[in-house]
Amino acid sequence: MPDRLRQVLAIGLQIGRASGGTFDIGMGDAARAWGFGPEAAAPERIREAMRASRMPAHEALEMGAGLVRKRAPLTLDLNGIAKGYGVDRLAETLVRHGLHAGLVGIDGEMRALGLRPGGEPWTVAVEAPDPERRAPHSILALQDAAVATSGDYRHWVEVQGRLLSHTMDPARGAPLLTSPASVTVVHASCMQADAWATALMVMGSLEGAAMARKQGLDALFIDRIGDGFRETRVGRLFEAGDGSGGDADDSGT
Repeated sequence: MPDRLRQVLAIGLQIGRASGGTFDIGMGDAARAWGFGPEAAAPERIREAMRASRMPAHEALEMGAGLVRKRAPLTLDLNGIAKGYGVDRLAETLVRHGLHAGLVGIDGEMRALGLRPGGEPWTVAVEAPDPERRAPHSILALQDAAVATSGDYRHWVEVQGRLLSHTMDPARGAPLLTSPASVTVVHASCMQADAWATALMVMGSLEGAAMARKQGLDALFIDRIGDGFRETRVGRLFEAGDGSGGDADDSGT
């Protein structure tokens, strides 16, 4: 197994174990069955995915010196962690070429290096979880930190008239039925922020906030309440805000 792939798998399994399996890189069959892949959703494959007896990836995969072995049927899906890893690689490439200040990102997952030319932190918007428009919900000021968001408002499929988010519930082998509108996590590593945002999305705001505190994460949960939103803020970065959906600024996370 190539070293870089082993690195992604190792972090995926680590967060899978720490999250109690709410982050599971072994959900590839379910994601594909429900239409989050090259093919449309297929009822028979959906039924198979939901009936499958699953062993969590952190139990099913064994990692050795240069080798990875599976102990049970498993189809990998690294979409919940690969973008974050890619952002980290972008940042590492800049540093390797002598560039120690910059902002890099892939599809909304971002990592800030150093400060802007004027000595200010890099500003990154947390998007409002609204499928009809793109607008900022709040603004983060980041220095040497990464941010990732998991949400239900950008990537979804329609099955039997119901819109279903791309985030899989490992307990069901199916998309989440209820979840926050979005979860944003700030971490030194974009790969870890990416994976933890998915794990906390699956847990929901109450259990997810408790896990974020346990793990020492900075996290912002946004739930839909009627026609508005309710926030749950965890960690020094987000708790520094006023709790009303305005700026959550910090220059040294």
